Amino acid sequence: MAAIAAGEAEATVAFVRRYQARVYGLALSVVGDPGLAEEVAQDAFVRAWRHAARYDPGRGRVASWLLTITRNLAVDALRLRRDQPVDPAWLPSPRDGRGDGGDDGREALGEVERVRDELRVLPAELSRPILLSVCYGLTAAEIASREGLPLGTVKTRIRRGLARLRQAAAVP
Repeated sequence: MAAIAAGEAEATVAFVRRYQARVYGLALSVVGDPGLAEEVAQDAFVRAWRHAARYDPGRGRVASWLLTITRNLAVDALRLRRDQPVDPAWLPSPRDGRGDGGDDGREALGEVERVRDELRVLPAELSRPILLSVCYGLTAAEIASREGLPLGTVKTRIRRGLARLRQAAAVP
């Protein structure tokens, strides 16, 4: 790692050749997509190269350090990939027959369908933060960061969108 930090090309080439299969394999096992795994592996090697001087042998082996970088990048890539909200038209509908088949089940199904229909007609600026929050479990601060919006704007959009959904569902 000291040779890589010093900028020795031969050391960098040897480092990549030694660990490329393990790094790619780990990335692929996390993301499940060969193209994305290649990007993650490349990013892991670039990050290791940039931070080679910070590597501390007292804290662990080089392989462990590199694979930790790879795992973190793969998880981040997967998270970013999954954070794209789904069009409300693609949200799954509850199936008949899941419950006891009574009137309560049909009423609940009708309410869910009304909410789905209202999500479809909500402007994207209101439905997107709701979907990111409800479907993906993101906080308002995370949504603001990902969307490049002020936190107050995101909170307002969520509040307005939920108010319209409540109104459509006739919830007090």
